[in-house]
Amino acid sequence: MADTQDRVTRFAADLFDAAAAEGARQSRSAKQQLDHWARVGRAVTSYESAARHRVEAALAGELPLAALTAEEGVAFNAEVAAAIEENLAVTHYGAALAAEGITTVALDDDGRLVQHHPDGTTTVLSLRT
Repeated sequence: MADTQDRVTRFAADLFDAAAAEGARQSRSAKQQLDHWARVGRAVTSYESAARHRVEAALAGELPLAALTAEEGVAFNAEVAAAIEENLAVTHYGAALAAEGITTVALDDDGRLVQHHPDGTTTVLSLRT
């Protein structure tokens, strides 16, 4: 018999907040909404259809986007958006740019504008008013 107990896991804050908001509209808790979305997503991604194959071909660059139907385009866009969000969550762009010798500017935890140099040093920039 399969283990049906819940396991502790973490979700991105924006995803959890969206689940809480949608769950409230659907009379579900945030957890129930996340479970619902996961089950729907699992069903959609595991359903092998011609449309799914076309979306996968477009994602692989083997089929022009213009060849997709409106519904396939929605699935394509959802896949791309999810991939972007996943990559943003795990990629440290400041370090990647520094490795390329590029100086970046960002806000620090105190809201100050800070210049990050490729050698690892930083300079707090003053804003003239």
